[in-house]
Amino acid sequence: MGQFNTNENVIIDDVEPPLIRRGALSGAPNPHHQNGGLQEERFPLEGRIEEFRKRFFPDATDGLWNDWHWQLFHRITTYSDLCRFLTPTENERRALQSADTLFPFSVTPYYLSLIDSDDPSNPLRKTVIPSIEEANIGKGESADPLAEEHTTAVRGLVHRYPDRVLFLTTSFCSTYCRYCTRSRMVGGHTEALQKYWAGAIEYIKEHTEVRDVVISGGDPLTLSDDLLDYLLSEVTAIDHVEMVRIGTKVPMVLPQRIDDGLISVLQKYRPLYISIHATHPDELTAEASRACNALADCGAVLGSQTVLLKGVNDSVPVLTELFHKLLRVRVKPYYLFQCDPILGSEHFRTTVDKGKELMQGIRGFTSGYAVPQYVIDTPGGGGKVPIYPQYEVGEDDEHLYLRNYEGKLFSYPTARETTKC
Repeated sequence: MGQFNTNENVIIDDVEPPLIRRGALSGAPNPHHQNGGLQEERFPLEGRIEEFRKRFFPDATDGLWNDWHWQLFHRITTYSDLCRFLTPTENERRALQSADTLFPFSVTPYYLSLIDSDDPSNPLRKTVIPSIEEANIGKGESADPLAEEHTTAVRGLVHRYPDRVLFLTTSFCSTYCRYCTRSRMVGGHTEALQKYWAGAIEYIKEHTEVRDVVISGGDPLTLSDDLLDYLLSEVTAIDHVEMVRIGTKVPMVLPQRIDDGLISVLQKYRPLYISIHATHPDELTAEASRACNALADCGAVLGSQTVLLKGVNDSVPVLTELFHKLLRVRVKPYYLFQCDPILGSEHFRTTVDKGKELMQGIRGFTSGYAVPQYVIDTPGGGGKVPIYPQYEVGEDDEHLYLRNYEGKLFSYPTARETTKC
């Protein structure tokens, strides 16, 4: 293992990670804040986290455990590493030991502590520990299903939609999701994409139709405070850029990163939107909740993006619990994505009919704020297309006939076109 150097965006072997400044945001939840009103009993995994720490990292003080550099330095990245913490299944062992593994493996100690080591079917385990099923290439799968390479304007900048661009700022994530759309470009740990930033920023300056910049990666919140501050200052200084969004999973897998230094950077830029990748209600621990509340407190507008995954979150109770927990920490459920046909992802993908069924089981049975938009990001670079259950069931000259969430039929009077004589 090695340490992630936030200045260079690379792994450097045998370097002791520096301690970051500890503050009100970097330790235990602030008792005066109360996690946005959540009570301690709503965090059932806290005992598991503490037991994990005592068993595997007995010398890690609170200061170390809550230091995001320490978490990065101690990431679990190999089969032998993982065997210290749990017994891999035969399926997992074959994947981790195979030279043909399609995508590198990495998970933070914090996130691994959320996984029930005795349960091979644990949903979080499925999302981050390799499976030999990844070696099976399903129908229609490709390394770049969204054709981002074909809509790349300059290195690191995807310009698919008329008024917005996707700025790929880093190839590094602290934890790699096994269904990652960009597994083709992340996981190598070595390429410092900031050498392409200048070209991307110049492109945005030259294209006045761009009003919305989505900063993604990799995970941009693994960048150092200084690099992130520089990036945001450059992008927000462009007159025609009206909004900036950051896509991240850090609050769920590395909540220690949301510390005083990062908050002091982010709160300088408004409006700032942060799209948080949330997968399962087990991710909403006290630490993750504190991180989300801290981001909201600094003025960021928070939304979530969830990928629908077979055997992980493909049930109405699980999705409803996830969306309710997100709302309690001021994160609006925004998108529910049909899993992209990335190489080796067939075992994760549900049918689209299943997705419609889930949406029908959620809409109307909870508040509208808790209902995301179910979308397919179309293969070939066509962009996001919303998918809805069949609510419109018929129409005649005078009425539109609608089926509500209870399955009852209602009619709505249709407007008549009028013409002037």
